[in-house]
Amino acid sequence: MRKHLDKDRESLPRHIAIIMDGNGRWARQHTLGRIAGHREGAESVRVVVRECRRIGIRYLTLYAFSMENWSRPKREVEALQALLEQYLKKEVPEMLKNGIRLLAIGDTARLKASVRNALAEAMENTACNDGMTLVLALSYGGRDEIAEAARRMAGDVKHGDLRPADITKERFASYLHTADIPDPDLLIRTSGEYRLSNFLLWQMAYTEFHFTDVLWPDFREDQLMKAIEDYRRRERRFGRTSDQLGKD
Repeated sequence: MRKHLDKDRESLPRHIAIIMDGNGRWARQHTLGRIAGHREGAESVRVVVRECRRIGIRYLTLYAFSMENWSRPKREVEALQALLEQYLKKEVPEMLKNGIRLLAIGDTARLKASVRNALAEAMENTACNDGMTLVLALSYGGRDEIAEAARRMAGDVKHGDLRPADITKERFASYLHTADIPDPDLLIRTSGEYRLSNFLLWQMAYTEFHFTDVLWPDFREDQLMKAIEDYRRRERRFGRTSDQLGKD
């Protein structure tokens, strides 16, 4: 399957977004604590990032920590931030080697200082890379992002920098955290759940969805390829008909 994809890169999704779900269930299945599940899930992140870069995916966005995750037990939140900090420090050399640029979206000011510093350093060090962009959604919520964009836009209208008549969906999108990132072509959600969980709500207007029962710590290259093959079988019409696209 990988060789086939390598020969047909034009049909690959430009941007893949992933809701990485199932770490806790994986840990229970293996009679381990939840933190062990998150640790194994971090390995899936490494595998998927490498594979996406290898096959030519241009953008990969991972839902790493949601706004709602702050309500989890303090010990788990601290462990998640520690794992993130370890990942950032360990993976930057590989990002540099493979031309991967790192970005972050969300209310990152809520992260602990050491994590913010590691994140800022990783983004600065990889800023010139142009092989693939890895976006980490951290302390992120889709509704929060939209509300923040609306507040910023309202402020510009109030100060005379923007006329209400000039507000279009394109202009609004320019106020989002993802202003310079194309909308996802493919969303993958693991662990058998069928919801968006407040992830990229504006950006997924025309995204193709792929759901799998596989828990995130068990998600590897083969599962990624199955999702991409599923995407490649879809007909993306964006409101048009098959005839307009020149298809039967």
